[in-house]
Amino acid sequence: PLDSEESGLCEVVLVHEHYLVRKPEKVCWVEAAGTVRDGVRAYTALHYLSQVSPGKSVLVMDGASPFGTITIQLAQHRGAKVISTAYSLEDKQFLERLRPAVARVIDVSNGKIDVAESCLEETGGLGVDIVVDAGVKLYSAEDESTSKSQLLPHKHDIITLLGVGGHWITTERNLQLDPPDSHSLFLKGATVSFLNDEIWNLSNIQQGKYLYILLMIRILEDIMEKLSSSVFRPQLDEPIPLYEAKVSMEIVQKNQARKRQVIQF
Repeated sequence: PLDSEESGLCEVVLVHEHYLVRKPEKVCWVEAAGTVRDGVRAYTALHYLSQVSPGKSVLVMDGASPFGTITIQLAQHRGAKVISTAYSLEDKQFLERLRPAVARVIDVSNGKIDVAESCLEETGGLGVDIVVDAGVKLYSAEDESTSKSQLLPHKHDIITLLGVGGHWITTERNLQLDPPDSHSLFLKGATVSFLNDEIWNLSNIQQGKYLYILLMIRILEDIMEKLSSSVFRPQLDEPIPLYEAKVSMEIVQKNQARKRQVIQF
């Protein structure tokens, strides 16, 4: 947690009991460590920011990522219809093998597929109820520098495919909405929420701390329960020995890791 007085690099770390949860016997340590963070993010996005329910349609961008995979599985478990985008042929094949099956996999790797058009087609023109993005393109194509950003949808595409009363959950911390964007969202009665990874750590200084504690413990317990019953099947790389931790951290910071990295002591 950001307000912790202990360093994460100590041999012995003191952690408040509210940040701990009992690990089920059927769950190995690597799976537990590799699922908790993405599980909390998925719960925050689908339960607290958008209130997913049976019959809802959910678009998960970059569904083959570790966070995307957990988000898809949680949405399906709640009875939602899931659409996902794939950034490569390997990602597309991985998503098509998921069970229960994703309603539609949109391969955007060649840059020729219109995400908004595909989503409107899949929903009969009504639009998607919930969108969980993996970042958005803020500028025109010629202003974007990296190949990864070329695959991201433009913010206008997200607004276009969003249905009436829809929820847009964004991980884009620098999102800028122009007046026409706000007007379109207003006409749809849609909302935009920011998915901040550290929100649960920050919220304990606010009023309602007791309620926060109960919610956090329940989320962690539910994540472990779903992991134990194979509802969650995380995207994990092979455990990494401690002496390779620095190299692994550099890969993660450069966004080059396609699976969750777990350090094994």
